[in-house]
Amino acid sequence: MHEDKLPAEILFLLKRITNKRAKIVIDHILEHGSITTEDLEKKYGYIHPPRAARDVREAGIPLVTYRVKSSDGRSIAAYKFDDFTKINKGKLKGRIPIPKYFKNNLLIRHDNECRICCYKFAGRYLQVDHKIPYEIIGDTPEIERKTGDYMLLCSSCNRAKSWSCEHCENWKRIKDLELCKTCYWGSPEDYSHIALKNVRRIDLVWNEEEISEHEYFKKKAEQDHIQLSAYLKKLLGKIYSRHNS
Repeated sequence: MHEDKLPAEILFLLKRITNKRAKIVIDHILEHGSITTEDLEKKYGYIHPPRAARDVREAGIPLVTYRVKSSDGRSIAAYKFDDFTKINKGKLKGRIPIPKYFKNNLLIRHDNECRICCYKFAGRYLQVDHKIPYEIIGDTPEIERKTGDYMLLCSSCNRAKSWSCEHCENWKRIKDLELCKTCYWGSPEDYSHIALKNVRRIDLVWNEEEISEHEYFKKKAEQDHIQLSAYLKKLLGKIYSRHNS
């Protein structure tokens, strides 16, 4: 949809978006009618294209995701504007920045641990994340913000959470706050599903003093010709069977 065909009010709202990734997506769609993950990767250098599309949605602008063929024939995602009556004007100002003191409080509260893998990182490597995705709950005014509504995630776990949430029907369509509260990504210590799927998950990290243990299990897994995660699951299954026989 070219900008010349848009009502002035809608164009004004689109031009108000200042988030860099969101603005790139919006400007590209205004010029070309749509944007693909291939465009985002090759033209703009984004290694996680859905994150850029998510920025647009989080800014209150509705997008439709559909499938197209890439230049080499693969099926990839493409994005275009959805019905503009779905614009969320409450989000058009973008996210409220997280102040440094708030992150410091979280670092103290959680002892510099990533909430998912439970590994300790230097503060600069941890990111403040909404327990309930911004897409579901929106943002909270700074004066009302509570540390209990946020978690610290390392970049790897944050990417994993983003991917899982973006493919969840609750994130895309249902938008039920209670479902997020009982999800692994919102409450890893007490959950009943992961992105609406009846599965359970453990994220393990071996630190410097434990690397020899990791290498031992890795070698055992290689001898069994299976992945390390499958080997550990098999090992735990044997322990479970022994204690319940």
